[in-house]
Amino acid sequence: MRTYEEGRIQALNLKHEILLIEDEKNICNFIATTLRTQDYKVSFASDAANGLSLAASACPDLILLDLGLPDMDGIDVIHSIRKWSNIPIIVISARTQEKEKVEALDAGADDYITKPFGTSELMARIRTALRRSSMSSAPVIGQNRYVAKDLIIDYEKHIITVNDNIVHFTQIEYKILTFLARNAGKVITYDTLITHVWGPYADSNNRILRVNMANIRRKLEHNPADPQYIFTEIGIGYRMIDNENV
Repeated sequence: MRTYEEGRIQALNLKHEILLIEDEKNICNFIATTLRTQDYKVSFASDAANGLSLAASACPDLILLDLGLPDMDGIDVIHSIRKWSNIPIIVISARTQEKEKVEALDAGADDYITKPFGTSELMARIRTALRRSSMSSAPVIGQNRYVAKDLIIDYEKHIITVNDNIVHFTQIEYKILTFLARNAGKVITYDTLITHVWGPYADSNNRILRVNMANIRRKLEHNPADPQYIFTEIGIGYRMIDNENV
């Protein structure tokens, strides 16, 4: 069985996933290769429609966005994402005018890099954006852990244990579980949870949420049919047992 320390090291080394929305194949390949050498996971989209879909379904940690897309201007893509998510967005564009940079930043972009750019600068900007995102999403001091019965969620180390055994979740499962834990004791509606995790492009009949919740309960609960941690409020949403670490 994996020890806590081994699990902690593995969790700290989890790859960040970056979504690259770029229609120029050569630039896309160059950036993807650079990112992979730095141990990032990369997903691609060559147009806005696929980019928005992946932003919702893949739950990336950061988005690299070109403004000159074939089906939608990148500024509109930023506006669309900001309606439901605070995913860090770094614009990579050949547009060099100050007013265009300001427009992108005002729309909600976190940073702006003009083409051509050096790989060292790009990596530094990515690290900075991810660091800021991690700090802004961290729980308040004194609430770095969720504890209920035999369940412990360590937000800082990204480790979940049940009965002192490390339990592994997918990125989406982890996002669902930690959102419920940070709102422990409250009823979170289906729509609120779906919007937080997948944005406005999710399956409107809650199917994808139910599938993920079933997987979470199989990993978390001793008897999924008689849950001890996550309760279903029929027709409304889910409620997680209160945090004992408050």
